[in-house]
Amino acid sequence: MWKRILLFLPLLASTASPARDKVENWIEVRSPHFVVATDSNEKQGRRIADQFERMRSLFHVLFPKLEIDPGSPIIVLAVKNEKDFRALEPEIYLAKGQLKLGGLFLRGADKNYVLMRLDAEGEHPYAVIYHEYTHLLLAKAAEWIPLWLNEGLAEFYQNTDIHEKDAALGQPSPENIRLLRQSRMLPLATLFAVDHNSPYYHEENKGSIFYAESWALTHYIRVTDFQKKSHRLTDYGDLLAKKVDPLTAANEAFGNLKQLQDNLFNYIQQGRFSFFEVKTATEVDDSAFRVEPLTAPQADALRADFLAYNQRTEDARTLLDHVLQEDPNNVAAHETMGFLEFREGHVDEAEKWYAKAVELDSQSYLAHYYFAAISMQRPIDAGDDAKVENSLRQAIKLNPTFAPSFDRLAVFLGRRHRDLEEAHRMGLTAVSLDPGNVGYRVNVSNVLMAMQRGQNAVEVLQAAEKVAKSPEESQFIEEALLHAQAYAASQQEIEKQNERNREQAEASVQAGSPSVPSNNDDGPVPHLVRRTFVPSGPHRYITGVLQNVHCDATNLDLAVKSDGKITALHTDNYFKVEFSALGFQPNGALKPCSDLEGRPAKVEYVESANKGHKARVLSIELHH
Repeated sequence: MWKRILLFLPLLASTASPARDKVENWIEVRSPHFVVATDSNEKQGRRIADQFERMRSLFHVLFPKLEIDPGSPIIVLAVKNEKDFRALEPEIYLAKGQLKLGGLFLRGADKNYVLMRLDAEGEHPYAVIYHEYTHLLLAKAAEWIPLWLNEGLAEFYQNTDIHEKDAALGQPSPENIRLLRQSRMLPLATLFAVDHNSPYYHEENKGSIFYAESWALTHYIRVTDFQKKSHRLTDYGDLLAKKVDPLTAANEAFGNLKQLQDNLFNYIQQGRFSFFEVKTATEVDDSAFRVEPLTAPQADALRADFLAYNQRTEDARTLLDHVLQEDPNNVAAHETMGFLEFREGHVDEAEKWYAKAVELDSQSYLAHYYFAAISMQRPIDAGDDAKVENSLRQAIKLNPTFAPSFDRLAVFLGRRHRDLEEAHRMGLTAVSLDPGNVGYRVNVSNVLMAMQRGQNAVEVLQAAEKVAKSPEESQFIEEALLHAQAYAASQQEIEKQNERNREQAEASVQAGSPSVPSNNDDGPVPHLVRRTFVPSGPHRYITGVLQNVHCDATNLDLAVKSDGKITALHTDNYFKVEFSALGFQPNGALKPCSDLEGRPAKVEYVESANKGHKARVLSIELHH
């Protein structure tokens, strides 16, 4: 029984096994929305691209409000046989007793991979394609949708036949029906609790039952909802989106689970199953497909990248070493090496690989993005500021649907307190492209605070609370919200104090001004105003111990002792200072006025054009 599996990064670490035995002839077929690489022939490659395009078109008709085009590329690796497939699949499935896969979907932050076998048999030859594409469309819901429903919907749509004028959806699976009739079904409470770590998801004798029953329950509810004009599956999804646990949501949406189990059992025993016929045109212009042969280094670099994302690190490195020997300027190999180094925490090495990739091919948006994003992990020299910003802008130009590039540019500008209106627009664009990413929303709130729009920052974070998908995300937002609320409150207090000062000044003028000014009176004595800070020169960094920390309202004065020297620093509003921690996890929210004294830290600051003013502190990285 062939099964298709949805995988999430990161996967379990694995041991290495050879992935390259001999050079195969690979071709690449580029359609408007997909990239297909195969070691088969052009006819097969075109057919696969055609079916993916038809499936996309069909889903666009069925779900016009669904976002069907992700910002990251969809790369399909279609291999001829089991041997080629096993050289790439996750090693967790290579052990005896594991499910025999016909295809899998691997989703990362910056690209999507589909791996499929061309020799997988079945009544529906493109079942693998439809199954994996369903997973792709469900990707944004994958954080809250339970595994049974994710796999059940993919199984439901995999048995699809798409023609030029119509399509048949949800055709019954004889294999699943036969298995369920011969085996003991899982209790529904068990089915609803299965996750990616469950043996029911991996082991062949249990995994098959899980898939079959997930399909059966999804099929039963979809068909009966249509017949009875009910919407139980929609109600269930709404409850899950509100973070109700799957079992509680099932009881509320589906009613008595024992009765549902009995109904499902009887449904499996019936002799005839319904399916859906959809009248729709799914025209695909294959003249727009571009076909190119891949050289051996290009094909190996692609497979190495898949292995790297699949966490078969040693296999990936072995293949990459071979590629770089044959083609030292292979851009893809440099990108993948950068990815491997970054994942292993070797930031400097990763930056070098990505910088070389940018130098070799300015058309790689991922190379530009990763070079900039990694550079932003460390203090950036003044001479490199322009390079980082240019790479981010180039990444956006090359792929205007890739949210991380917009987010990083917003953070880059926000940290420098310049072009803040543009930074705000960049942050909002990132959120619109990936609404479920709470980190983007927190970064937007930071930009708003830099713009002195504290209440707006609070509102952004209050909205972010509703999309948090885990306790960790909820805590992350809560701490950011407390920070923003404190900043907004300080803004209000400062505004009130300024208003009181203006009123007192006006009252003083009115009380002291004579009705007829004397020749010796030049008017009221003006109030002294603090001169506006004017930065001078590049950002500087100093590592030492924080001393003499003093707060007055939102003003913060401190000194950094380094190599026996004392550097005095100041900020008018410590809420604008970016705080971070290196090598440890802080306990709770940071209180700058009481928690900084005596702490080792790296401080970023900029000097004032007026030598009489202290330098302004921009960021503080606390060390353990």
